[in-house]
Amino acid sequence: MRAGRWRGGPAAASLLALAVAVSGCAASQGAASTASTSSAAAGRTAERTVPERTAAPTAPATQPAREAVADLPAPGAAIPEDPARLARALTDTTARLRRAIDDWIRDGDPAEGRAPEAVVLLALHQQRIYRHLARDPKTASRTYPGLSKALAGEARANVTAGRNLLSLVHPVSRPARFRVREPEPADVLLKHFRHAERRFGVDWEVLAAVMFVETKFGRVRSPSHTGAKGPMQFMPGTWAAYGMGGDVHDTRDALLAAANYLRASGAPRDYRRALYAYNHSWAYVDAVRLHARQIKRDIRNYYAYYNWQVFVVTTRGDRRLTGP
Repeated sequence: MRAGRWRGGPAAASLLALAVAVSGCAASQGAASTASTSSAAAGRTAERTVPERTAAPTAPATQPAREAVADLPAPGAAIPEDPARLARALTDTTARLRRAIDDWIRDGDPAEGRAPEAVVLLALHQQRIYRHLARDPKTASRTYPGLSKALAGEARANVTAGRNLLSLVHPVSRPARFRVREPEPADVLLKHFRHAERRFGVDWEVLAAVMFVETKFGRVRSPSHTGAKGPMQFMPGTWAAYGMGGDVHDTRDALLAAANYLRASGAPRDYRRALYAYNHSWAYVDAVRLHARQIKRDIRNYYAYYNWQVFVVTTRGDRRLTGP
């Protein structure tokens, strides 16, 4: 795990794909959040300081991706400003990312190690495009017509979710420390999600979307400024009631507790009510549901989101804490 310092105010660690996490879930007020250490997650703990360079080196892929490495976007590649070029960039990046994910699933092993370099770099580039569009509604509205109907719908969902979550964030200006680490392998998490679904009847896609928004699939391991802990960001009182005697930092235990709490709060009959109980923000609720629908529509979106990285929103701009 890595940890770091960053310039920011009380609750601005952006966990989610588009820039924020929501602080203190599972019965807390909507705000930006962080998570705590996990005994189950893979990788080492480490510290990071923002605005210093905080990215982790990319580990070797378990299987070589078919995308030519020389053609992959660099982590800091420029994002086009022109809507027509943005549409082409998003179309190309998404198509290549899906092919790389297909190769990973077919030829690699998502239950072991990190994703191939092609998946990591293309997912990061896709994420950065969506972050750009989420911050610029006018450009986003001019970009959608240049996309296919299917991709335009997906883009609107990702941009709207990102904009909702950004609305909960206050850029930080004071130093703060974060602990981040590599997440457990994608298919190990998928197994945990499906186990929790079978036990409590809560859609695994919803659980995945919550974890994605809260801690970027467990990458962020610091507690939130409100005291929420673990990969699913539980407040101590809520954990005592729904944690079933488990370890709040253990991924499997935390997912079972989240499913338990969501079920007790109205899921699967009323996901809006249940998610609002989890975090008291309608912007949060709508963002989680949008991401869950994208995962349900195409499981490759789960693997793409899994490779979106942790950004911190500061008064001096965004700082990426994880990834290549």
